[in-house]
Amino acid sequence: MLLALIWKAAPLWNWNPRYHVGQEIDRLNGVAVFYNGGVGHSSGRNLAPDGYNLGINYQCVEFVKRYYYEHLNHKMPDSYGHAKQFFDAALSDGARNAKRDLFQYANGGPSKPRPDDLLVFGPSLLNRYGHVAIVSAVTDTGVEIVQQNPGPFGRSREWLPLRSEGSLWMCQNGRVLGWLRKAVERTAASRVAEETNRTSSVAGSRR
Repeated sequence: MLLALIWKAAPLWNWNPRYHVGQEIDRLNGVAVFYNGGVGHSSGRNLAPDGYNLGINYQCVEFVKRYYYEHLNHKMPDSYGHAKQFFDAALSDGARNAKRDLFQYANGGPSKPRPDDLLVFGPSLLNRYGHVAIVSAVTDTGVEIVQQNPGPFGRSREWLPLRSEGSLWMCQNGRVLGWLRKAVERTAASRVAEETNRTSSVAGSRR
């Protein structure tokens, strides 16, 4: 009985005396990453000034949503749910995930991860809720992620091996389900250039 209680309570404790809960430990593009101690620790809900739900303080979901809100000016239509629920397995590769208003790409598909993508991990033995992180850098052989709440002794930055097989890209971590991506917004200059090219093409076809 005692062992069961300790097992249940252990994820709530801060086992690392080097940091305190709520301490800033990293930043990505100006967005802070905070220390949470035990992965199950909760410090109340964080709401943006406009009332948008960012999530439970210092959890992994709170960071990725705050990153998308502050850095990418993006609000998700459905601002709730556990980390694993950010990936919808029923969607085809490259389809729009309506709950998050992001395009979704499966691990092992033709779309290579990009910086600012939201990487989704499935559940594990010690974490049934899954995990989410932000892609900060990508090479042909690896993906760097920035994460909040990886555990008391986890690192805020981690490299995951990446492998290409023909035209397919596989993140070499069995828990990675895939990644979400905000649609690229066209600037006014790019729209003018597209319209100019379209007009030129039409004019050329009439000659």
